Amino acid sequence: MTSKHYDAIFAGNYTKDTIITPDGVRNVDGGGMNYAAHAGKCLGIHTAVVTRLAKEDEHVVENIRKAGIDCYPVYSQYSTLMTLEYQTRDVDKRNLYVKRVADGIKPEHIDGLQARAIVVSPSIRGEVEPEFFAEMRKRNGTILAADVQGFIRVLRGETLIYEPWDEMPLVLGHLDVLKSDAVEAKFLTGEDNIERAAEFYAAQGAREIVLTHSEGVLIYAEGKHHHFRFHSQSMAGRSGRGDTCLGSYVTMRLSLPPREAGKWAAAATSMKVERHGVFDRPVDEVRAFIAQHYAD
Repeated sequence: MTSKHYDAIFAGNYTKDTIITPDGVRNVDGGGMNYAAHAGKCLGIHTAVVTRLAKEDEHVVENIRKAGIDCYPVYSQYSTLMTLEYQTRDVDKRNLYVKRVADGIKPEHIDGLQARAIVVSPSIRGEVEPEFFAEMRKRNGTILAADVQGFIRVLRGETLIYEPWDEMPLVLGHLDVLKSDAVEAKFLTGEDNIERAAEFYAAQGAREIVLTHSEGVLIYAEGKHHHFRFHSQSMAGRSGRGDTCLGSYVTMRLSLPPREAGKWAAAATSMKVERHGVFDRPVDEVRAFIAQHYAD
């Protein structure tokens, strides 16, 4: 069988999101893979999405393809239906509710696809099992990245809550890049200090850490901490912030060292949260943003 080759594959379930903020209520097509893949596409790499959703939401597949991203859907009885409630303007504080859940992503859903990087963005524990990462790790030379949110979030009734993650060392031992936010890091590591939290994750096996917080992003790699502040004019598009950060970091990590890739991640994330929806800014605008805010 002939394989199709990409710079990066972004895997994760589509989520049909209802977003409640102090500014009102919006219904959007979400999913970490969606936000991350668009960031990668805009920054110039050849991308693909592997996702699960209901056939009735096939318009999502069509929209991804219209953006120039190859999409490989595996249809499920339901799409994941999620409500994200931000009661304040603090992007790190939100309540999550889920009414329906799509089936999970398995290693065979990646069969026939090759990539320099595989970025996994699950929303709920069980969407991607630890065995998935063991299988992907067999692909020598592939950067393997994942977002901790899909392992710390557990569905109880219709509410997503944080619960301890016993399999964390097993999964992190396979990862080149781990994405976390400060709230997740505090819960899993017990550390208020984000540098110590990043070091904790690294001690569990992850080689590089992308840790977002309300003020910016920390990149921890090769024993060094690199801090970058966000410079956003508004927080209108806060949903998808972390996914954009991870997607843009891994995209640029294909050609740049960690610190330089971190600048691109901070810039793309700063620009994304100013607008609703997926990241859609030209690469030249991102480059100019870096020159303005992150010049050495």
